[in-house]
Amino acid sequence: MQSTSLKDNWTEIFNSTYKRNRMIIGTLIMLAVIFTMPLFFGHIEKRQGVVLDDWVLTQIPSCNVSVLIFSIIWGMVLLILIRAIHNPSIYITYCWALILICFARAVSITLVPLNPPPGFRTLTDPFTGIFYGNVMITKDLFFSGHTSTMFLIFLCLERRTDKLIALLAVTLVAGLLLVQHVHYTIDILVAPFVVYVCYLTTRHFLYNYRIKIPKE
Repeated sequence: MQSTSLKDNWTEIFNSTYKRNRMIIGTLIMLAVIFTMPLFFGHIEKRQGVVLDDWVLTQIPSCNVSVLIFSIIWGMVLLILIRAIHNPSIYITYCWALILICFARAVSITLVPLNPPPGFRTLTDPFTGIFYGNVMITKDLFFSGHTSTMFLIFLCLERRTDKLIALLAVTLVAGLLLVQHVHYTIDILVAPFVVYVCYLTTRHFLYNYRIKIPKE
């Protein structure tokens, strides 16, 4: 029964010019963003920013929890990948929302130059190293990209159980990022609000172009 649903969902996508185009164009734009972002990150690493007085971070001893952070993140990426395979509309929404988020982060990071907080410990992950150009990036702070990714996964997932798991994952990752002093508290707090706006904008854009996002 599940395979029939899977086949029907993909058939619907490729039989619809609008949906098919949104999937292809969104994927191409996302690939372009991935390949150009290392240049942007290399630029921001060369500039000087300010160090914020963050009361929350001063209360938390700095500790490297990279393995735990990325175990949660990649676990959730795998979950949404599985769900998107069975419902490609999830992928379309996620892809276009992520494009907006990347642009929003580029603007906010440009306008708000920050230096890493005291006690900063580098996040180590071989997969995101590709996205960052395989160099250590410390100044992509405002707002948090990891928190954004996790919260977008929460918004795009449809099943109630999945959303509960994703919400727990968002909370854990946000807390662990503070434990590792990777971000200021404001970086974490602002991320969900920006992501939600990007998500709503994406859905509005998709609906205006007559892409119906089916619900389970």
